[in-house]
Amino acid sequence: MAFRSLKNIDSAFHQVKTIALLFMVLCLSVAGYALYVSHQTAQAAQGKVYLLDQGNLLLAVSHNVKENRPVEAQDHVKRFHEFFFTLDPDSKAIEYNIKQALALADQSAKEAYDNLKESNYYNQLIQANISQNIIVDSVAIDGSKYPYLAKCYAHQQVIRTSSITYRTLLSECSLRDVSRSTSNPHGFIIERWRVVSNPDVRTERR
Repeated sequence: MAFRSLKNIDSAFHQVKTIALLFMVLCLSVAGYALYVSHQTAQAAQGKVYLLDQGNLLLAVSHNVKENRPVEAQDHVKRFHEFFFTLDPDSKAIEYNIKQALALADQSAKEAYDNLKESNYYNQLIQANISQNIIVDSVAIDGSKYPYLAKCYAHQQVIRTSSITYRTLLSECSLRDVSRSTSNPHGFIIERWRVVSNPDVRTERR
């Protein structure tokens, strides 16, 4: 009788030991899963940026800066040309656009502006009520060497009271990294900018 009692106690001890081991394995599994989920959540959160806009929380996704640099370079060149060549017969509008353009480029763009100004180009636009706009077709960036080389392909419209003149434009420049600012959000400066060709294609009567 005493032997049977000891045998029952030993059997119960093994059962308790087995249950305790199973419970420990279960706890470790839950803890491991929780750590894995928290790590994945932290990794996902690193690629997200939250912006507060007038009380609204907006989500923006961050990217590797170097991977996005060629796209920023293209937009920088496009932005410069749109400011420099979009002109209306209004001195303040012209002054504003040129100021925005020159913040993105070096002395080469300033010299081009000064030459146009000295030739009375802007005054002629105002006096003749002429508008000029540009559509950038593409910007080719050579990122194989630094400073980056860029070519801009575009077409223009010169809108007069009686006609519209269509032109093509090809320009080239190099791009150097600089600090970002509100007037230069991409952090580039255009250097050695020049217009390679800018011929009239056709003129249509209005």
